[in-house]
Amino acid sequence: MTDDLWVFGYGSLLWNPGFTHEETVLATLDGYARSFCMRSIHHRGTVEDPGLVLALDAEAGASCAGLAFRVAAHHREATLAYLRERELISSAYLETWLPLTLADGRQVETVVYVIDPDHVQYCHLSLEEQARIIAVAKGGRGPNSDYLFNTADHLTEIGIEDPDLTWLAREVRRLTAGQDLGPGHSLPL
Repeated sequence: MTDDLWVFGYGSLLWNPGFTHEETVLATLDGYARSFCMRSIHHRGTVEDPGLVLALDAEAGASCAGLAFRVAAHHREATLAYLRERELISSAYLETWLPLTLADGRQVETVVYVIDPDHVQYCHLSLEEQARIIAVAKGGRGPNSDYLFNTADHLTEIGIEDPDLTWLAREVRRLTAGQDLGPGHSLPL
């Protein structure tokens, strides 16, 4: 295939894309919400103590603002291979091609990784419960709280408001202030 590739970033891809790209544009994906609805058993938690990571959850009337990355055609296959290794570590994400609206009005088809609502890692938790989990979970790529803080901070930097992530970041900072949360320690419910 000789076409450029568009990749939609809504979570860690915002601050750590990990692939070469030619253009970065604010974009909106309709029909999906950014949500901490995926239990992380690899990167930000363990099988015994899962953390939470963001996923795109199908929701009528919702939209998710993020970044669209344009990858030159000659990097297309290498980028897809990299994304598949990174995002498809378990079968909780589904690789999907969806229409995306760029901030300048262009419509492009983009590769996105959406949550499989039938997968065992899929969950719906209150914001309070999400904060308690994120405050203590740690995985192969570090503390769950770092993932939250990096994502919330980068959304703010690029001018995207996400009230849930803003609240979660503030609450997790409050919960972890001055606490040494080593392995096996949890916050009170």
